[in-house]
Amino acid sequence: MTITDPFLSLSARTGRFGFGAPRAITLGEDGTRLLLLRSTGAEDPVDRLLLVDAATGEERLVADPAALVPGRTGDPAALPAVERRLRERIRLTAAGIGSFAATGDLAVAVFTLDGRLFRADTATGSCTELPVAGPAFDPRPAPAGDRVAYVADDALHVTPDRTPLSPADGARWGVAEFAAAEELGRSRGHWWRPDGGALLAARVDESALVLRHFADPARPGEEPESFAYPLAGGPNADVQLWVLGLDGGKVRLRWDDAEFPYVCAAEWSGTDELLLTVADRLQQRVLLLSADPATGTTTELSRTTDEFWVDDLPGTPARLADGRLLTVHDTPDARGLALDGKPLDTAGLQIRRVVGRLDGRLLCETGEGDPVDQHVHLVDPDGGAPERLSPGAGFHSALAAGGTLLLTSAGPDGVRRRLTGPHGEAELTDLAAELPFTVRPQFARVTELALPTAVVYPRGHVAGRRLPVLLDVYGGPGYQAVAAEPRRWQLRQWWADQGFAVVTTDNRGTPFVSPEFTRAIFRRFSQVALDDQVAALHALAADHPDLDLGRVGVRGWSYGGYFAALAVLRRPDVFHAACAGAPPTDFRHYDTAYTERYLGLPQENPEGYAADCLVDDAPGLTRPLLLVHGLADDNVHPSHTLLLSQALTRAGRPHSVLPLPGVTHMTPGGVQEQVATAELAFLRGALG
Repeated sequence: MTITDPFLSLSARTGRFGFGAPRAITLGEDGTRLLLLRSTGAEDPVDRLLLVDAATGEERLVADPAALVPGRTGDPAALPAVERRLRERIRLTAAGIGSFAATGDLAVAVFTLDGRLFRADTATGSCTELPVAGPAFDPRPAPAGDRVAYVADDALHVTPDRTPLSPADGARWGVAEFAAAEELGRSRGHWWRPDGGALLAARVDESALVLRHFADPARPGEEPESFAYPLAGGPNADVQLWVLGLDGGKVRLRWDDAEFPYVCAAEWSGTDELLLTVADRLQQRVLLLSADPATGTTTELSRTTDEFWVDDLPGTPARLADGRLLTVHDTPDARGLALDGKPLDTAGLQIRRVVGRLDGRLLCETGEGDPVDQHVHLVDPDGGAPERLSPGAGFHSALAAGGTLLLTSAGPDGVRRRLTGPHGEAELTDLAAELPFTVRPQFARVTELALPTAVVYPRGHVAGRRLPVLLDVYGGPGYQAVAAEPRRWQLRQWWADQGFAVVTTDNRGTPFVSPEFTRAIFRRFSQVALDDQVAALHALAADHPDLDLGRVGVRGWSYGGYFAALAVLRRPDVFHAACAGAPPTDFRHYDTAYTERYLGLPQENPEGYAADCLVDDAPGLTRPLLLVHGLADDNVHPSHTLLLSQALTRAGRPHSVLPLPGVTHMTPGGVQEQVATAELAFLRGALG
């Protein structure tokens, strides 16, 4: 499909306005330099590795994929399968250098290109290709930079020896399993000891898992691809952690992994100690463990419990340099922090992430007041009042090392990345395309629940002109849709300019309002989301008389796609047409770690799973419904859409299906824009 719309064409060419923006920013330990990935401009998708002086902002090219591999196309098919799947887990679509790892002083950085391994000397800018035992994945340099660990063919290797460091026992070594990478925030599976003499390695046995298969209907003669998937209520991967010495020694770390099967995080805290974060299957108990690498024994340092689930707070649990233990401290109204069990002074804040340390205090990304804004605060571990570093409204994030602070501030007028510290002040260069629209959504908190909402009108809208409504929704756990981050409003403004009043609401179950707000969906997804979205829509219509509630469409992707289908199936009196992208129509077919966190085990909550399944609602469809799904989606398998379509067909209910051959859950390379064109035609026909 040719994209003729100017905005959609520009969005596709610029990677949704992300090409040319710095990413994967890594500060050196002393704060004087940083490494980052960035392409050469707004329409260049190929990321290069750059070294930046933190005091001046001066850049130096370290590695250019075009020079290292002339003629390289960047075709994802050239990547090792394990890397393609990890990129799906972490939502990485970049061409060129997708990721890198560096020594603490940034003297050495390593990365792969199409399975080939490269080592870069950042001082000279020279890059050397290293011999590997097979297509290489996830390289990590030893602390001194003299060796590189990498994974090839599910074995852990250390250069220059091509003999696997891990035993050939049928398991996958050195990688993160699906549940860890997709749902638990751990995307790696091996870690160097600080002296470089050993590695901590994950051993992943997926033999008990069901297999998911993906056949390309355009190539019926080819064998389908398959991979192990942890199905809700079924077995998880068996994950062990081993210390593998370069001298051949092997020690398994021991904890009650039957009771606490999830490894959420792992790190060396010194040559003689490891720190592990593990969780039980329903994630209602999270332990911080100290492990002895010589014996494999573990000791519990802290335990966080919750009757619902322990919501992930990045940066916790942790042990500070002085030995105190940092944990999350939730009340119904606020996410806070505690040291050795004593709550810190974070009154008025919602802690979203503990980024690191700066000037002896905890550097945190926070909510303060209106949840649409994200701020940066310093929280005093010794009891002082928090200090806000972000300058005003907007979406702010931070990174710090060696006394240097990188503060990224995003608002309607653009993004600024500013470095400050003892070495000077500088700004990072951003070559991304200027955002076409300056969007100022009309934010409001509505209903007695104070639901965060936003309305976007067409540019030049004249009051009194009634508009069909487009509910652009996510609505699920883990993602905040109503936020003052400018890129996410570009497509919504485009939709508005097509003649819609675009409404977005964060219902209960979404993050960053309060723990009580988030946990309202415990053991049941659908009803709370549907009730809140309907109530918010009616409340907004009372304040926005130009919203025509006789013509309401709804669109969404992933959980948002689930909600879109749910809306027309169960509330056709409110919603008149829906575009449901990649919807998980039956959570009994979704993964363990996500689904069981909120719904529990299917064996213990069969009524909740049945109530959230859409397939049995098929005979009741009376509104136009478009189902869209990538046939290579390994997150929400296309069978979810096909099962609902099958039920609709058997019930004689007309509907439309748009299959996307070869497309994954991320819809990269202009697919999102092509889908928007199809959705627009569908909604115009359905709503008039």
